[in-house]
Amino acid sequence: MKKMILLFFGLILTIGANAQFPMGGGTAKKMVTGRITALILDSISKKPIDYATVSLIKNKDNKSINGGVTDERGKVSLSNISPEEYKLSIGFMGYKTKVVVVKTTPGKPDLNIGTIYLSPTSSNLKEVEISGQQALVENKVDKIVYNAEQDITNAGGDATDVMRKVPMLSVDVNGNLQMRGSSVRVLINGKPSGTMANSVADALKMIPAEQIKSVEVITSPSAKYDAEGSGGIVNIITKKKTAEGTSGSVNASVGTRSNNGAFNLNAKTGRLSVTTSLGVNHAYPQNSLVKSFNSSVGSDGTLSTVSQDGYSKWSRIGYNGSAGLDYDFNNYHNISTNLKINRFSNGGPGRSNVLTNGFPSINIRDMDMGFNNLDWNIDYRKTSKKEGEEFSISAQLTAGRNTSDFMNKIVFEELFIPGPGQPGVMLPDVIVNGSNTGKNNEYTLQSDYVYPISKTTTFETGVKGIFRNIISAYGESLQDFDYDQNVASAYGVLGFKLTKKITAKAGLRGEYTKINGLSGHKDRFDNDYMNLFPSLILSQALKGGGSVKLSYNKRIQRPSLFYLNPFENKSDPYNVMRGNPELDPELTHNIEMGYSTFIKGSMINASVFYRTTENVIESAILPIDGTATDGQRFLTTYLNVGRSQSYGMNLFGSYNPKPKWTLMANFGLNTYEVNNSSSNLNTGTFLNYTVFGRSAYALPGGWNTEIWGVVNSPKRTFQGKTDAMYFYGAAVKKEIMKKKATIGLNVLNPFNRDLVINTVNKGSNYQQSTNIHYPLRSFGINFSYKFGKLKFTEPKKGVKNDDVKKEDQGGMGGVQN
Repeated sequence: MKKMILLFFGLILTIGANAQFPMGGGTAKKMVTGRITALILDSISKKPIDYATVSLIKNKDNKSINGGVTDERGKVSLSNISPEEYKLSIGFMGYKTKVVVVKTTPGKPDLNIGTIYLSPTSSNLKEVEISGQQALVENKVDKIVYNAEQDITNAGGDATDVMRKVPMLSVDVNGNLQMRGSSVRVLINGKPSGTMANSVADALKMIPAEQIKSVEVITSPSAKYDAEGSGGIVNIITKKKTAEGTSGSVNASVGTRSNNGAFNLNAKTGRLSVTTSLGVNHAYPQNSLVKSFNSSVGSDGTLSTVSQDGYSKWSRIGYNGSAGLDYDFNNYHNISTNLKINRFSNGGPGRSNVLTNGFPSINIRDMDMGFNNLDWNIDYRKTSKKEGEEFSISAQLTAGRNTSDFMNKIVFEELFIPGPGQPGVMLPDVIVNGSNTGKNNEYTLQSDYVYPISKTTTFETGVKGIFRNIISAYGESLQDFDYDQNVASAYGVLGFKLTKKITAKAGLRGEYTKINGLSGHKDRFDNDYMNLFPSLILSQALKGGGSVKLSYNKRIQRPSLFYLNPFENKSDPYNVMRGNPELDPELTHNIEMGYSTFIKGSMINASVFYRTTENVIESAILPIDGTATDGQRFLTTYLNVGRSQSYGMNLFGSYNPKPKWTLMANFGLNTYEVNNSSSNLNTGTFLNYTVFGRSAYALPGGWNTEIWGVVNSPKRTFQGKTDAMYFYGAAVKKEIMKKKATIGLNVLNPFNRDLVINTVNKGSNYQQSTNIHYPLRSFGINFSYKFGKLKFTEPKKGVKNDDVKKEDQGGMGGVQN
């Protein structure tokens, strides 16, 4: 009943809005209108000029009938233009105003003027000559943007390497991604990827860094977004572009740790656009040294231990490809579709010397994991003559499959003596095998409507349905974990001006969740719940382009397959892993206040926040009873451990001591604390921090150099902590072939082969400690070539599933190369 009421409410909103905004019909003759687009560049530096003012004036009466401002790429698009002759006037402070005569006709209503160059005034000439490239980090009204394509040290890496340098984010060696100490929702080009449903960490390793254009960090999402992600939303923008004519790029990197390749091709003719991309990644197998020690004290005071000393030699290979079509029927109707395919596999052999209560053995193991995923979406968008009005319908199909196979052979080389005076016995080899196949199918349908009530007030509404089915087959009898999760949602958001300088955006989102499942052949479970998610953002503009922002929102994180799957992974028989299908979702309240300013070309962004979360989901280490030959074994699973609250701040700054020298730093700090009155859990309060620093210098002749470093503080859980980690690197790049190509060298952690990771978890009478030497040092050479001339189009809206908590333990929870 709740679900029907919610859907009915949302459909009324959308249908009612669409009644004011008809899809078509009628017999009245429609006037042909078109669109005028242009790219505005600096005549000397050839760099885009953003926020330039563009006015369209009728030639016959000099009456201004349309206008706009250029975006950060220098692009401007004026819609709803009737066929006629016009004058296009472009102006910007510090530049000479330029007027261009243009003409459109009924037969050709769309006109792409191409590139228009503005000349600096004499007072601005010197400054323009020394202007640099696009800023590495930009502060927008509702997000922080990290322009990854401007960072030369990213060449040769993957998305995990890119994320380490994004303000407000922290990443450990396994690729666990957090914002201010809390999980985030990761989107690709504004949309979810089914690969993320298996493991965010593994999915990030599949994307070559050369494919990433920018990363958007949205700390305070409005009610328009799905409510998932207690920390916020991270949106990865790839270099897939739509361009007039044909254009593209080729990137290749070869190194001592990994090899990457990326290819992008874009073509546009008339109203049809085609885009394709392909990325490949191969990591060499390298030894990761692993030591672990398990111990517990029984009720009789007996100490049981297991000590392991060995290595894992994992390799990784994966590729991803996409193809998209985009067609404008006319200036008001657009349809687009995109297909993405991802394949990824990793694993390899390992060997450990084991002491079980002092008795020696050898564990010979092998592990193989695979992830295959397909995402297909189709989007329809309708605009009108009323600027800002838009109606859209989107659908998405996701089909994923993941496999996990392992083998352990435990070899005993000495006689086992049960006790004093007992005869010894040679134990036979023990072989443990396991296999798991998971299937994840997801179907999504949504509709959104935006209506500008006035020049200062906009209303947004929409409805959405997500239907998920997860099946995990495991064990010799191929038991099934069959899980259905359906989510129905509707939202409304109102944006308006409180004063000339204060902007507000208030919204409310309702989400109804219905869950039912079967674990094994007998354990059935079901659950349903309704949640309301309010959001409010107040922003005041300051002189000089600065701003102050205050926001509040409520968020949810539903556990995904990795957290729920009851399959027991015994790839390490002494440390077993298993999901928990009885987990409840996390519910989080966030309050944030932010301040940004620009001082003589430098940028400062500061924020403070408070967050409280119910039903916090964390990994838990629990002892498993065994025999004298088993030693102390542990089970790693997931629990709702209690309630947490966190205070924190973030400070980012960018400064140019010289025109071609950029210094940048980011410092994030947050507290960690979990309490549970029913279990008498109180962790106390701890401080977590992340520090990032960067120095980049441009030299004459097309040379660029850069050094950077990241420090992550010890990470706390309710049972223990992982020691601090640090990463550092450097790069040099040279433009060649008339700036169409670059070649460069990059290095990561050159003075330390391994990153040493120490983790200790404790219970009332047990302890687990691990010491991992992860091979991180690498040297690489990279090459990039661009062809064609890109003229970007407006991004299309589509499906955005933002509601499921993703795995944050690096795939199988162990170190992977």
